[in-house]
Amino acid sequence: MLDSKALTKMQSIILVAIIVVAAVGVAAIVLWNGPKQSSDTIKIGVLADLGTPSGDSALHGAMLAAEELNAQGGILGREVEVVGEDHDILSGVGPDMVKVSSALLLLITRDNVDFIIGQAPGEAGFVCQDIVAEHKKIFFGFGGVSDEWAKRVMNDYDKYKYYFNLALNQTIGNKGIPDSLVELRENTGFNKVALLGENLYLTGSVIDGFKYVLTEIYGFEVVYAKSFPLETFDFSSYFAAAEAAGAEIVVPFIGSDSGIPFIKEYYDRQSPLVIYSGVLSVTAAPECWEWTDGKCEHITTSAKPIEVGYPYTNKTLPTRDAYKERWNENITSSAATAYDTIRFILLDAIERAGTIEADAVIDAFECISIETSSARKFAFTPAHDLMFGENWMDGSYQSIIVFQWQNGEMIPIYPQKIMEEAGATYTFPDWPGPWDKIS
Repeated sequence: MLDSKALTKMQSIILVAIIVVAAVGVAAIVLWNGPKQSSDTIKIGVLADLGTPSGDSALHGAMLAAEELNAQGGILGREVEVVGEDHDILSGVGPDMVKVSSALLLLITRDNVDFIIGQAPGEAGFVCQDIVAEHKKIFFGFGGVSDEWAKRVMNDYDKYKYYFNLALNQTIGNKGIPDSLVELRENTGFNKVALLGENLYLTGSVIDGFKYVLTEIYGFEVVYAKSFPLETFDFSSYFAAAEAAGAEIVVPFIGSDSGIPFIKEYYDRQSPLVIYSGVLSVTAAPECWEWTDGKCEHITTSAKPIEVGYPYTNKTLPTRDAYKERWNENITSSAATAYDTIRFILLDAIERAGTIEADAVIDAFECISIETSSARKFAFTPAHDLMFGENWMDGSYQSIIVFQWQNGEMIPIYPQKIMEEAGATYTFPDWPGPWDKIS
């Protein structure tokens, strides 16, 4: 079992990783209302950092879901209306809980929403839990990680039953990236790790946390750990230092376009190590091959199937294509989360409940079992966390999988069963490296 120190560090790790992964794609929108403004609509609030790629795409995903449902007659014959509210939570100086509280209360008291989908990382998750408990509004949180949210539901169910977590919980988050590295080690023997991440306001915790967990819990040797300034374009010194330290694996946390020169430097210098797992957001974009002149070959990163176009469920590609057609941009994890919540999860629960009355809908959520664009069998735990395990989701509700660029396509190479399902193999660069010693 992980100790409390490891868990505290990993909260920051997964929080920043999710925020970084979400920073893919661009959009610009502040508020959208459905075509019908009346008490007959079902109002859904989107609490997000509007004006950022992650927040805007979440609103875009919600809008698309509402439009599709309305085209089919809505839910229980009522049209779906989406209202966005900005809480400015992804600021580089850290979230402002006053802004979070104010934005959420506006959705509840001014806009009279029936349900809320919200970016709620870190402390914001607790603030949102308390507010929706007071107002008895069902809230779907994403973009953060904490086991404490689920504990609150279990320990005081009547108060906190309105909160449902759509993000990696702390326990599962502790396993994702380290487990992928363990599988790589089992197949290659590579054990020396370098950690490299952007200097965001929590990056120190990310690097320190991963260093602790990989070393003390998983038995890796972290030989190099460094953060770099935003808008860095020259990575030669970082690769030189990692190579000099004897690293065999580099785990990156890069959510910006700095990932492009990072990839090019790796390829041009023929660095004798593998870039594996972590977060390297540009690689999830189909344009990455063009952006890097094909130099992303053999690069791997954690991504969601819907981002890279892998048909994980029957709904993955149709959702991806519909989003691209509607917004002329690639779908992001935030967009997929908001879309799935309205288009599949909320629709299913309300139709089975036959009402939008909170207690009845909560009962329906607690026995949900459906396919979404990101999960083959979506379900909640009794603590309103995401259900994981055999025959449920692989890695997370968002189904984060490690993909590798091979011949211009992104191929799943972790978990093992997904790689085997795809008939894929993990490949190494054609220049000299520690892989030459693998028999």
